[in-house]
Amino acid sequence: MAVGVFDSGLGGLTVLDAVARRLPDVPFVYLGDNAHAPYGVRDAQDVYELTTAATQRLFDAGCDLVILACNTASAAALRRMQESWIPRDKRVLGVFVPLIEALTERQWGDNSPPREVTIKNVALFATPATVRSRAFQRELAFRAIGVDVEAQACGGVVDAIEEGDLILAEALVRSHVDALLRKMPEPQAAILGCTHYPLLQDVFQAALGPQVTVFSQADLVAESLADYLGRHPEMLGTGQERAFLTTGDARRVSDRATQFLHRQITFQSA
Repeated sequence: MAVGVFDSGLGGLTVLDAVARRLPDVPFVYLGDNAHAPYGVRDAQDVYELTTAATQRLFDAGCDLVILACNTASAAALRRMQESWIPRDKRVLGVFVPLIEALTERQWGDNSPPREVTIKNVALFATPATVRSRAFQRELAFRAIGVDVEAQACGGVVDAIEEGDLILAEALVRSHVDALLRKMPEPQAAILGCTHYPLLQDVFQAALGPQVTVFSQADLVAESLADYLGRHPEMLGTGQERAFLTTGDARRVSDRATQFLHRQITFQSA
């Protein structure tokens, strides 16, 4: 009954923590493609090939349902995967839709036509690949009209987090926020469009100011997954064991994960 959670590196652990708290009886298999992180600077074909390889590894581990806890993979690869690659008895879900449903105050699964919403000016902080894809804007257009989105590609932030250099990561966040505020001086809401960024949510909030509502993904994805499994219990796969897998150096990745989550995490080689 395992569910797979995939990210290019360590950021997806923020999602894993939330879904594990929400669904404590479900074993999760986490796979970080640390050997190829970050994805945010790669082209769409590269992201697609890496994401399908990782997803297949999770299918092989007994996960019939895989969560792409990576915004870049969700933006650059998921639609193509759903159209032509995913087997009929498997499912792969991304992380954009729950966030947009919360932003637009839509119920889970509400497929009514797009409508006016309260929030009109939205700042999007994401990797360069996610910004290039315009996937967030595309998904938002299905649910809301009249929303201005200003996107800021946050180069270097994921690299700094993966390297454990949080001082550099914090400085980069402040620089990227300043750049966005020059383009959109008064955003009403900010989207942290990368699962690494919740590790620095307080820094984003401080740089943006208390008047800006900052939306992060982990708890929203957890609630969405619980809702989905309630409606589709057959998608719980055959796997029974919790596991942390990495394509990188297992000891080094374990040390970084333990540092970020403040509890012992032990990765195995994928």
